[in-house]
Amino acid sequence: MAVEHSTGTSAPAPGDQTRIHNIGYRSYDGPRLGRAYARRSLYSQSLRGSYGLGRSVKSKVLPMLLFVVMCVPAAIMVAVAVFTKANALPVDYTRYAIIMQAVISLYVASQAPQSVSRDLRFKTVPLYFSRPIETADYVRAKFAALASALFILTAAPLIVLYVGALLAKLDFADQTKGFAQGLVSVALLSLLFAGIGLVIASFTPRRGFGIAAVIAVLTITYGAVSTLQAIADAQGSGDAVPWIGLFSPITIIDGVQSAFLGATSASPSGVGPSTAEGVVYVVVALGLIAASYGLLMRRYKKVGL
Repeated sequence: MAVEHSTGTSAPAPGDQTRIHNIGYRSYDGPRLGRAYARRSLYSQSLRGSYGLGRSVKSKVLPMLLFVVMCVPAAIMVAVAVFTKANALPVDYTRYAIIMQAVISLYVASQAPQSVSRDLRFKTVPLYFSRPIETADYVRAKFAALASALFILTAAPLIVLYVGALLAKLDFADQTKGFAQGLVSVALLSLLFAGIGLVIASFTPRRGFGIAAVIAVLTITYGAVSTLQAIADAQGSGDAVPWIGLFSPITIIDGVQSAFLGATSASPSGVGPSTAEGVVYVVVALGLIAASYGLLMRRYKKVGL
């Protein structure tokens, strides 16, 4: 039987085992650009990503296709107006986004989850907050990027219409006024739809679930509100029609522009809200935008913990 013999050497003290290895790390001596630069970088990257720029070819197909679909009808209208020497455009500037609201909803549904769901799925949000960027910076950058992408999507066909109207030698003052009203309308629409889309997408890391949820909220509410407005109008309850319109994002935009931008209402009766009712529409729209921002802040404060 083998017997172990002590070598007589005592175990080294814990302090004797400590070693410092120089593995080549260096301190950073360059400029520290801070939160503002990080926020701008996140905004620009998110905006580029909304159109697939800097990503794979497959990621560019849907946003670019939807952009083309938004602009082609405007180009056709311009061609008709120029060659027929019409006295007015077939569609008002404020009306165009309402007509194309299905395309806009599909764009929001596809790009809102792309903007935030992947960060949740791959758990990269805490990595953002480990740098100088804070929760407010992340939310503002994502919100501003999607709103800017939506504004580009909805304003581009209006520019096509405006340029075409000038080529058709329509009245410059009337066209400029209508174009400005259209830009105000789509700016409000972009903020509202971006907020709603991001809030819905921020509650699921699965992009498919986010797309389905955004489409459901934007389309089901519009269908339900339009049906209820038609029923109320058929039963002679025309006074209830404007108030029913407060329960769908697209009808809220329609109500605001009908009350203050001289647009024709898309409601079944064709009569928009009064000025007093329009004030309520504006308050609701701005309240939804502010509530969306607040919900995103609360959501990402929890996620970033």
